[in-house]
Amino acid sequence: MDTSRFDALVDRIEVLYDEDRRRDAIGLLDAESPGLEAWAADLAHIKACLLAVTGDPDAALRVLQDASAVGAWWHPSILTDDDDLTALRERPEFRTLVEVSRDRVTADPRPPLVLLPDGPPVGVVVALHGAGLTAAHSARDWAGVLPLNHALVCLESSQRMSPMYRTWPDRDHAAADIARALEQLPTELDGVPLIAAGFSAGGRVALDWALTARPVQVAGVIAMAPALRELPTTAAGSLSPASILIGADDGLVETVDQAAERLTGFGCTIERLPGLGHGFPTDFSDRLAELLR
Repeated sequence: MDTSRFDALVDRIEVLYDEDRRRDAIGLLDAESPGLEAWAADLAHIKACLLAVTGDPDAALRVLQDASAVGAWWHPSILTDDDDLTALRERPEFRTLVEVSRDRVTADPRPPLVLLPDGPPVGVVVALHGAGLTAAHSARDWAGVLPLNHALVCLESSQRMSPMYRTWPDRDHAAADIARALEQLPTELDGVPLIAAGFSAGGRVALDWALTARPVQVAGVIAMAPALRELPTTAAGSLSPASILIGADDGLVETVDQAAERLTGFGCTIERLPGLGHGFPTDFSDRLAELLR
């Protein structure tokens, strides 16, 4: 499956959307969709949103209905909570579509992706992906830990918002996914200190895991651009490293700033990276070396 091509298409569509070039985005999506059938549900949702915000809710509904008719599904919140689809919410056909989707939603547990350093591991970085991403994305983004003699374990959420879109909707499911993955680690990682790590939604889960020690205690945490929600009221223990990094131009930086006093009270350091939006800095491997030395 051409994941990189799908990712690139979504990035280009987001740029056009932000530039208020929604019709151009629809044209790009139509031109580039062949060969990306695995993401049919996601592409249909994107196109429906674009059509709805350009003033064609009838066409938006048809796109979703056509995709649903051949098996596509979405977690109900993807449909009902999207502001772009506001014009569809009161339509009986849309409500029927939501209920059909609700009945199709399934969990899909997957084994962790485990990468070992050349020498004996001194730590295990457990990386949790962002919303819509995969273990392969985490393996790419966190690979800098391997030359530092840390094993890299990349988890995928079992909770899906569409056939291809995974994220971390709640604490209990996340803790269960983490526990399941840790049970599958190779014996050479037994007793090696764990470091919770994650990006965006995965960064939120990594922080929650580290602060609550659910399902197990960890030695440290590194959260990149965490999409924060409610924080725990107390920390389960001291953490090292205990680092939060976020771009100064990230739309999530305000939520981190609002929680800064509590986070620093838990022993976390917060670094705002100038000129960076919602993503990883180009020198992320160097930063990991500083944090894990």
